Amino acid sequence: MILHIAQNGDKVAFADLFGYYAPRIKGFFMRGGMAPGPAEELAQETMLTLWRKAHLFDPAKASASTWIFTIARNLRVDAIRRERYPAVHLMEEHEPEPEPSPSDELLRLESETRVRAAMQKLSTDQRNVIHLHYFDDKPHSEIARALDLPLGTVKSRLRLAMQHLRNLLGEE
Repeated sequence: MILHIAQNGDKVAFADLFGYYAPRIKGFFMRGGMAPGPAEELAQETMLTLWRKAHLFDPAKASASTWIFTIARNLRVDAIRRERYPAVHLMEEHEPEPEPSPSDELLRLESETRVRAAMQKLSTDQRNVIHLHYFDDKPHSEIARALDLPLGTVKSRLRLAMQHLRNLLGEE
């Protein structure tokens, strides 16, 4: 059905998908602790994203439900980030940060050097997913598309890379 939407802009197929998935997505959000109103809005946003990005769906990489619920999960993560770090705070007046002391600066530089050295000990694949996720702030699904990898592989590499980094940094 998603392919019909992508290829033909099939509104009937979209209506069928919406009728089936929107209530399930809303339930998914509510089971995660979201109130009914915001859950409904995010479910609708999920389905709107499906309509807009149907051309990105690849049935060889994921089933329709996996792809749709991945969109839903990513939108929920984005919503949580917006709740935690609203842009309003960027507009507020803040006291300037005090200048770091020389010892603070030295500790920061030493820590940075340790992390850089540990990163160099990771495989290139692990370094790439770390960089894309933590430095470029890309969600797992976007990393999977960029590197042409299955989503599970991206998650595994990221988890193993972080575990490896923790081990390396714990040893030093």
